[in-house]
Amino acid sequence: MTRPSESDSEHDADYYGQVPARRPFDDLPPPPPDVVPQGEVYDWYIRGVDLLGEGNPAAAVVILGHAVEAEPDSRSVREALARAQFDAGLYDEAVESFEWIISVNPADDYAQFGLGLAAARTGDLAAAVEHLALAAAMRPDVTHYSTALRGARAALTARR
Repeated sequence: MTRPSESDSEHDADYYGQVPARRPFDDLPPPPPDVVPQGEVYDWYIRGVDLLGEGNPAAAVVILGHAVEAEPDSRSVREALARAQFDAGLYDEAVESFEWIISVNPADDYAQFGLGLAAARTGDLAAAVEHLALAAAMRPDVTHYSTALRGARAALTARR
């Protein structure tokens, strides 16, 4: 299989031929070396999780964002980033991160739960109920899943 040339307009297409949406800063050059964290991706992941645990989700988003750029297929790095985004109040970004995890593994109950919570915070209560119901069905033993589901259903009913 030959690699497409840089002039080929389809070189950014994924496996299904879809070109991902452009992000606001895609055209900018990469950051200078002093902006990229020191160490390996695993070090960035551990530091990001530590920052999240220390109550500093905004800093965790920054360092975990670097880790996701370096290892875009890592589910554990994506989950940590999604948690940090949620805790930092970046609910739309958290929705995108949890959706990515679910696209890779629909049976990930925690990602379904996280997506449900983030969707509720963005005001999409129907999606919240859907994903929280999936999480609660997958893991009926996790009581905070069903508690969150009841809250989202009540909010959706009150809205109607």
